[in-house]
Amino acid sequence: MKNPAIDTSELYPLKFNPVYMERIWGGTLMSEHLNRQLPEHSDPIGEAWELVDRDDAVSTVANGALENWTLHELFTHYGSAFAGQSAMRYERFPLLVKLIDAGERLSLQVHPDDNACRELGNGAEPKTEMWYIIAARKGAKILSGLNPRATRLQIMEKLDSPEVENLLQVYNSEPGDAYFIQSGTLHAIGAGNLILEIQQNSDTTYRISDWGRVGSDGKPRQLHREEGLKSICFTNRTSPRIPGVAGKAAFSRKFDIVTMCPYFKVTDLRLTSEWLDDTAPGNSFHLISAVHGKINVGLGEKITTLLPGESALIPACFGSYRITPLDPGETVALKTTL
Repeated sequence: MKNPAIDTSELYPLKFNPVYMERIWGGTLMSEHLNRQLPEHSDPIGEAWELVDRDDAVSTVANGALENWTLHELFTHYGSAFAGQSAMRYERFPLLVKLIDAGERLSLQVHPDDNACRELGNGAEPKTEMWYIIAARKGAKILSGLNPRATRLQIMEKLDSPEVENLLQVYNSEPGDAYFIQSGTLHAIGAGNLILEIQQNSDTTYRISDWGRVGSDGKPRQLHREEGLKSICFTNRTSPRIPGVAGKAAFSRKFDIVTMCPYFKVTDLRLTSEWLDDTAPGNSFHLISAVHGKINVGLGEKITTLLPGESALIPACFGSYRITPLDPGETVALKTTL
């Protein structure tokens, strides 16, 4: 049973219960690195949907006076006061936020853009996303984007061969690095990565190759070659990597990671002391995600504590707030807005 509604003036930084997803490629870094207590599972846990508003999965509030409200109920009840004016062009909360724990390499896949979705139909939704590497095991890789020398014919000929990896841009995983994955980008997350993913509210993924893997039933997972090939942007050969912040400093700093994307904006905060921010003029909520170090988020009596890997949504009407590091040394947090 959900708690009754409160006045917009009483809204506070909201935490949500993760929705855990079993994946055949799932890993153990959520429990090992973030000390997450995971639910019982038969297949490995590969994803924690930290913020989601979809028919088949929806976040519920974990703290305070609005406990057990769904993200969709908050979005429809409070409107722009909750999500901001920029979100009002959407029918649902516009972002999906995940932790991805890759024990094995994910499939080679692509997400469609608006044009591909119109051509493909069947409920296809565009998806542009950003990955932020929280932790990585030794030797972990990121595969994203086409090698500038790779031709379309070569890619199509090598899809069933391990050699297709040679036609991609391949990077060593480094915590603090980010990757901006525009829709139409062929990509795969390598084994040993723990990633915070910010994306459009979409669950459309076309598997081009699954590296010869079979599912728990002993059969290969479904591929979507025709849809995938229609979705790949073969002309985009830019590097998706955004190098992480170098070194540490004795003062707090911020670094813009994603600024020109029409769907979300992300800032890397490196904090050594209290950080003051403001949601005014109310165009967007602020989503604060703790990456390294424990933090308090809010103002006055409206304070929410975040452990590494946790996020809090600060309503667009909230106004001034503080992020307060609770551990010594440099604390890392991400801020996401529309």
